[in-house]
Amino acid sequence: MYALQGVLNAEATGVFEDRKLTVGVFLLEWVALKKRTLKPSTAAAYDKCVRQELLPVFGRMRLKDLNPRHVAAWQADLRLQGRGTPTVYRLGATLRSALSHAVHKERLIGYNAAEGAIGARPAAAERLCWTAVQAAALLRHNELYYRDQVADVFEVMLGTGMRRGEVLGLHWEDVHFMERKIFVRWTLATIDNNELHLCAPKTKASKD
Repeated sequence: MYALQGVLNAEATGVFEDRKLTVGVFLLEWVALKKRTLKPSTAAAYDKCVRQELLPVFGRMRLKDLNPRHVAAWQADLRLQGRGTPTVYRLGATLRSALSHAVHKERLIGYNAAEGAIGARPAAAERLCWTAVQAAALLRHNELYYRDQVADVFEVMLGTGMRRGEVLGLHWEDVHFMERKIFVRWTLATIDNNELHLCAPKTKASKD
């Protein structure tokens, strides 16, 4: 009888609820899907968040039973642990993204339990840019005391505005001395300070 009612509800609402599906199983499937489309470093960050932060808290709970109170209590506990505001937001945003997939793509649940429980993105800290004098002082310091390749990397970054990964991902064919041009075609990313991956630049503007 219950199975029949479930089918009828699914037909009426478009939500095909699996009463046995746990949050943990769903999250692992979601991460596996993300790994097919995201850069390795980004996919690794999602995987780490899911396995180390979300599974221990929500893993055994049924997906259909997860509600905003659970999410809010988890966020409050993170703050009591001394986790910083940006970290709390980032972890919550990952859960919200996963549940959004469950709602809109998989149609496994009728609403996103994290949607209202996650606060607004915290404002980024104001960044202070060095003056030309300060930048020159850094280069002189490296030249006087280190005299290594790091000084050259700093000089390229300061002179072009390139990101660290973009500089480290340069190939000789990307550098045109006669035309005084550098083409950013790769960025070098690390996963857990262990694996290196050459990826496309972070944004389209990086290539220009």
